[in-house]
Amino acid sequence: MNSPQNQSDAIIEFLKGLKPNLKLPPGIEVMNPFLDQEAFDLTKKFYRKFYSDHHPRIMIFGINPGRFGGGITGVPFTDPVKLQDQCGIQNDYKKVRELSADFVYEFIDSLGGPAKFYSNFFISAVCPLGFTSSGKNMNYYDEKKLFESVEPFIIECFKKQKELITSVETCICLGEGTNFKFFSAINEKHHFFERILPLPHPRWIMQYRKKSVLQYVELYRSQMQELIGEFF
Repeated sequence: MNSPQNQSDAIIEFLKGLKPNLKLPPGIEVMNPFLDQEAFDLTKKFYRKFYSDHHPRIMIFGINPGRFGGGITGVPFTDPVKLQDQCGIQNDYKKVRELSADFVYEFIDSLGGPAKFYSNFFISAVCPLGFTSSGKNMNYYDEKKLFESVEPFIIECFKKQKELITSVETCICLGEGTNFKFFSAINEKHHFFERILPLPHPRWIMQYRKKSVLQYVELYRSQMQELIGEFF
């Protein structure tokens, strides 16, 4: 079921509802930029700028936000530098950069830039809130007890996004290994999407395949262009 409200209203409603009462294992903390009103106002500016329409989107799911990107700005794979310089949203955040964001905005540019890209795609995450332990990023699947704590929240988030945000039945998973495995298992049980297309994770590319970045940009560009042709 999809809502008659426009896409930006739907996304903002979804993000506003991200206030889970998670019982996390000791030493693990949740990052929720949407609880800070000033930060959330900037997030809303982004979605109102790029999503104030009724056009369906192809959904893209990362792992969970990191502390230098979406964990600060509330926009997945978008650090304060990209939010300002690429998306035109002025902000007073410390101008830190995120490796994954560098790659993501390189392939976004290859698809015509933010306005064109976001008119066809919506980036989220399997777990829309991020985690830290001892000041370092954690993935939702890094510890069994962490995953068990957040799995009901993850499932609820998929349900909400499918209910509120108009999307096609194929989605993209960023990460061909563990993220894809966990996402596929959840999807097998709950049938959120008919098809999940996995792509190498931006962080993995920037960390382990830096010399081949242009090849991966082309891989992303061609796969996404193919989906645009298929659905739009």
